[in-house]
Amino acid sequence: MAVELNRNGLRIGGDWRSGAGGRLPVENPSNGERVGDIAAGDSDDIDAAVGAARAALDGDWGRLSATERGRLLARLGGLVAEHAERLALIEARDVGKPLRQARADVAALARYLEFYAGAADKVLGETIPYLPGYTVHTRREPHGVTGHIIPWNYPLQIIGRSVVAALAMGNAAVVKPAEDASLSALAFAALAEAAGLPPGAVNVVTGLGETAGAALAGHPGIDHLSFTGSGPVGALVQAAAGRNGVGVTLELGGKSPQLVFDDADLDKALPVLVTAAIQNAGQTCSAASRILVQRGVHDRVAAALAERFAGLVAGPAEADLDIGPLISARQKARVEAFIAQGRTDLTLVAEGRIAPDASAGGHYVAPVLFTGVPADHPLFQEEIFGPVALVTAFEDEAEALALANATRYGLVAGLWTRDGDRQMRLARDLRAGQVFINNYGAGGGVELPFGGVGASGHGREKGLEALYGFSALKTVAHHHS
Repeated sequence: MAVELNRNGLRIGGDWRSGAGGRLPVENPSNGERVGDIAAGDSDDIDAAVGAARAALDGDWGRLSATERGRLLARLGGLVAEHAERLALIEARDVGKPLRQARADVAALARYLEFYAGAADKVLGETIPYLPGYTVHTRREPHGVTGHIIPWNYPLQIIGRSVVAALAMGNAAVVKPAEDASLSALAFAALAEAAGLPPGAVNVVTGLGETAGAALAGHPGIDHLSFTGSGPVGALVQAAAGRNGVGVTLELGGKSPQLVFDDADLDKALPVLVTAAIQNAGQTCSAASRILVQRGVHDRVAAALAERFAGLVAGPAEADLDIGPLISARQKARVEAFIAQGRTDLTLVAEGRIAPDASAGGHYVAPVLFTGVPADHPLFQEEIFGPVALVTAFEDEAEALALANATRYGLVAGLWTRDGDRQMRLARDLRAGQVFINNYGAGGGVELPFGGVGASGHGREKGLEALYGFSALKTVAHHHS
């Protein structure tokens, strides 16, 4: 099925609209050039989108059974697979990530649709033993209108784990993608239309965070909000939603550690350590940028990582190199400030390079590796969101755990050891929403609940837990007269 994916308007109800707030430029991070524009939606557009979502719940979308919703999502998944290469090109160009990473993101979206299409009619209630003369059961019902504020680093993947899960539960969604990367969200809306989802089930309002995003977060007509982004913005979003008594799922990033013990299988660990740190140019909430290494293998691991980092190359998305550019000049400046501080305070042991044919207007930062980073240093504590990794030595398990838990974040942790007892102890004691033992990322893990503790946020996405989060539990107590 041929579908027009290059949309630049707002998707509200059954219409594509121009928006009330003018236009915003679309920039290619690989060269800094303007390649188009998108609508600058405002509070009026958000209000219209929320109204369209409510009408869909009261109309065709709300009348569908869970089985019928699942079939529509399965059809949408087929369209995503059919248009996979076009979607990957849109994502790579808009975000700047290497093409193979964009292709992996599209494959992940298709898998989310497959998973949630199959799960839509399998969210069950329970019967609760109670007093004589009573039958009590529970049922899960959609919240209603859900808002989704999507970041720029993985638009398609986060649409999959957030928007698709909400749709599977029967919610109607209003999506506000990041102004830096909105094109794939608009393409998703076009595919949802082609798949036959009723008008208003999926609404997309592009625009600035301080206008469209703030309007969505504080709108009294939404029933639940999902936000992925920075901690300071997440606090504002939660406060705005809280004024209306609206629940929020927050995923606010991390400073994820990898713990490498003397008995680790280093041949298996080393390539994973590098990939986990620099994937998507380090612009990954679960980027494992803190590599904690036991003293007995520290020098060997540091030297091997340095060799690998020195060989990394940054370049344009279409060149499909190790990493692409950062999303914007603003993000590049932020990362370069951290690197400059590291050069002053720490030992830089390796630096990759930028491809010679990369455009001078692109937002490139060469990958860097520091060693000897103390726990109180900003590079150890702060989420950099760039291709920056650090190595810190530890003596024993107790120190490894203390270092791993020494930041305010708690999203993901990786553990490399053959000791089964140690694996179980640390899996219990690491302060993180996910712990991977002798692996990291588990192949995308669509089925695996994902979310953090502490400054990494609260609530869970992915897996069946996302369906529970996008629903409300109702208890029904029936007294037999």
